[in-house]
Amino acid sequence: MKFIAILLTALFSLSAFGQEKFPDGTPIPEWFRDTKIVSIEALGNKYNLADYGVVNDSTILQTEKIQAVIDRAAQDGGGVILVPKGTYLTGALFFKPKTHLHLLEGAVLKGSDDISNFPILDTRIEGQNLKYFAALINADKVDGFTLSGKGTINGNGLRYWKSFWLRRKVIPKCTNMDELRPRLVFISNSNDVQLSGVHLINSPFWTTHLYRCNNVKLLGLHIFAPSAPVKAPSSDAVDVDVCNNVLIKDCYMSVNDDAVALKGGKGPWADKDPGNGSNTNIIIEDCTYGFCHSGLTCGSESIHNRNIILRRCKISNASRLLWLKMRPDTPQHYEYILVEDITGDARSLLYVKPWTQFFDLKGRTDIPMSYSNNVTMRNIKFDCDVFYDVNPSEQYQLKDFTFENLDVRAKDTKCEKTTVAGFEWKNVKVSPR
Repeated sequence: MKFIAILLTALFSLSAFGQEKFPDGTPIPEWFRDTKIVSIEALGNKYNLADYGVVNDSTILQTEKIQAVIDRAAQDGGGVILVPKGTYLTGALFFKPKTHLHLLEGAVLKGSDDISNFPILDTRIEGQNLKYFAALINADKVDGFTLSGKGTINGNGLRYWKSFWLRRKVIPKCTNMDELRPRLVFISNSNDVQLSGVHLINSPFWTTHLYRCNNVKLLGLHIFAPSAPVKAPSSDAVDVDVCNNVLIKDCYMSVNDDAVALKGGKGPWADKDPGNGSNTNIIIEDCTYGFCHSGLTCGSESIHNRNIILRRCKISNASRLLWLKMRPDTPQHYEYILVEDITGDARSLLYVKPWTQFFDLKGRTDIPMSYSNNVTMRNIKFDCDVFYDVNPSEQYQLKDFTFENLDVRAKDTKCEKTTVAGFEWKNVKVSPR
């Protein structure tokens, strides 16, 4: 009888779990529940850098030697590049099909702070396909790529950050790309990717950029870039750019910009560009946030996001929990977004305003209309300065928002419900802070 009871309980739990759905009502695939770390033992031969003349020295640039090991592994049919304990200075590295990267405990790949060690190539940055610098770690068309271990990839960004802020003093309107600096990790046109365990710190620019990837899992990562004493500008923890099926789970994120930003293109005709596209089926769960500009951001280079879930997260010292960047020079549609089971604090719970930085209609005579609909925020216990930081605009339409089971303390408790067509409130408590 006891066995039957256990079996029935297990079946009931499986059934209940199996009924999980995305915000638009479609079932969440089983793939999202499989969070097993890929074993490096299943990935082929091991190539320990120490066995190929790469030395533990943080001052000697060893890009060519490390790349030679990656190339040899690819020629031999694939395998795992093992980074042993120690610090290894390098410029841009390029992984090939069936090659993987594993950093042992105490291992540090340290990025060069000389931009000439990062070649200029055709790449993707800020919603555009153009020539720009390679990242420190690059994997293009590398299905099954894994980056794992207990070690650290250190972008060594301090020199880049200082240079950026000096440039801003001289040229206040300079863009992020005007100050030449690399990203930390860029993975593109790849399927079935897993990043797990490693520390990704001090990126000169975006930390983890995924472009045109399907089925990507980021598990147990520690992502950090400082906000003081020198701010790490645009050091987004994770940028999801035209991707489908992405799981970000059990990660720590604290950066001087957005923690998770959904991108996909920008410009007045961005929806016509084949290099741009939608982000669909994105789940961020069980994560812990430190300082950041936002826990989840749609934009600013984004044309369509659908079925986005942020849940079971703790967030502290953020500027915003959910930020919908409505860019008046770009047609945008953010739909079926769920934020639930969140605790912590931020300056704003929900922030929706026109985003006009570097506004450029490029000759288009009308302003494209944007939309956001079916946004739900529920089961949230939160402290903030501003409860509802939403501005109306003729440039976008907000429709079918739901606030449910909110317990919020705020300095500014006001909420102008008329900014949303079809705004449903259920058990919402907002008290003065």
